Amino acid sequence: MDMTIQRMVLLEVEATINPATANYLQTEILRSQGEEGSLVIVRLNTPGGLVSTTKEIISLIGRSPRPIVVWVTPEGASATSAGAIVASAAHGLYMSRGSNIGAATPVEMGKDISEKDGRSKAVNDLAALVKSLAETRGRNKEAFQSMISSADSFTAEEALKKNVIDGIATSVDDLRAQLQGKLVSVQGKRYLLKFAPAVEVVERPMDAGQRLLNVFAHPATAYLLFLLGAALLYFEFQAPGGYVMGSIGILCLLVAGIAFQVLPLNYGAVGLIAAGLVFLILEIYITSYGLLAAAGLACLTAGSLFLFRHEDGWLTVPYAVIFSTLAGVVGFTAVILWYLARHPSTDRAFFDLAQREGHVVRIVGQEGSTWMYQVRVAGETWNARSAETFVVGDPVRATRQDPSSLILEITRHQA
Repeated sequence: MDMTIQRMVLLEVEATINPATANYLQTEILRSQGEEGSLVIVRLNTPGGLVSTTKEIISLIGRSPRPIVVWVTPEGASATSAGAIVASAAHGLYMSRGSNIGAATPVEMGKDISEKDGRSKAVNDLAALVKSLAETRGRNKEAFQSMISSADSFTAEEALKKNVIDGIATSVDDLRAQLQGKLVSVQGKRYLLKFAPAVEVVERPMDAGQRLLNVFAHPATAYLLFLLGAALLYFEFQAPGGYVMGSIGILCLLVAGIAFQVLPLNYGAVGLIAAGLVFLILEIYITSYGLLAAAGLACLTAGSLFLFRHEDGWLTVPYAVIFSTLAGVVGFTAVILWYLARHPSTDRAFFDLAQREGHVVRIVGQEGSTWMYQVRVAGETWNARSAETFVVGDPVRATRQDPSSLILEITRHQA
């Protein structure tokens, strides 16, 4: 059966294999399937990535009713580790001169898998997978298996001799010439590729949301974000009251959850937007000197860019709507800051806790004739002292704020 190609859609994967990469390929491959006569060319240059994401991309290629071509390019590029496994699933596989493919032995976060049984299981699983894919595509299954079991790597010339790839292409025109008349098997059906006389070449890079997610989705970055978020939440529980560390910790954990694929992208996006709104509201009541507002804006931006990204939906939030909304929030915040700067007396009254009311949350102890407490004033927890004796829950009023020690002097508040 003939398949006429009228458009070559060029995708660029020059990063690790991560959730951002999977979302990018899923979005563009599904989009091209709705365009008559489109052929997807994935230009690949990757050091590897997550096995779970790799299998997701392989399944995506396997479900495609149209052929997907992987091209390891430019010179100096490599399809190593997870990239070699993704390449094995392609209906057409080509390389540029000076590139390499292979070294796909599974590892753990930069080191070899420690347990012998765990390593054998991972190696055998991936070896069987690439053997099956290579056999289905008519390629050298032993060579692909050696990439997993022995971490073998091949240059473009070696890969061509060993029937690992279908050809060496130096340019888009060269690739098109080699694909002309090629017989490919897609979901058990055989197609003969024929290019129209005037073929349109379309480049579709990652959008802003996918590029942002790609930064955070690197395994090492996601791991550091998770540790940072957990540490900030711990400090928030140890010294409650400010909410700044806790808010930034929640932001880090949400992004790490998306990067680890623990949270589906859309759910994570909604969580980021909700957290951003909460942070902006907290900024009104808590003196964070803009940190909560900055965290809220970061959550709103990331959540808006990640939203509506799933295979069943083609709706997107226009960038004009996203950035005009953010501009409105930033503009409102700037007006408030300008007002405080123009009215110094109001500014002092806003931050001064003298005459503010609160209540005792903890009795610290006695120092001579002075009792030390922790009190809740203006939504914050402060250390306080007084010659009077209070119990937890008693209403108090701040009479003075010591600027050197940041300790409040309090007295009993009479309702």
